[in-house]
Amino acid sequence: MPELSRFFGIIIRMFVEPNEPHHRPHFHVYYQDYTAVYSIDPLTQIAGSLPIKQLRLVEAWAELHLEELQAAWQELQHGSLPSKIDPLR
Repeated sequence: MPELSRFFGIIIRMFVEPNEPHHRPHFHVYYQDYTAVYSIDPLTQIAGSLPIKQLRLVEAWAELHLEELQAAWQELQHGSLPSKIDPLR
């Protein structure tokens, strides 16, 4: 699963299963023992849970990089590895 970004102990990844259509563009978030899944458009947590501080950081990061997340999804759909996305600083 390609890693898109890493900041403040949070890891953002995105993947696609070959020959398996995903229902909507999304990314996965990992923080310690927590995991969550976010849809890209609209930006919504669709599974899992995160502590509130990390949830806010992830949502702020995703808002800033929405176009890059959409581009990364398209790259994966076409069989390419997505480009890294700058971390939240």
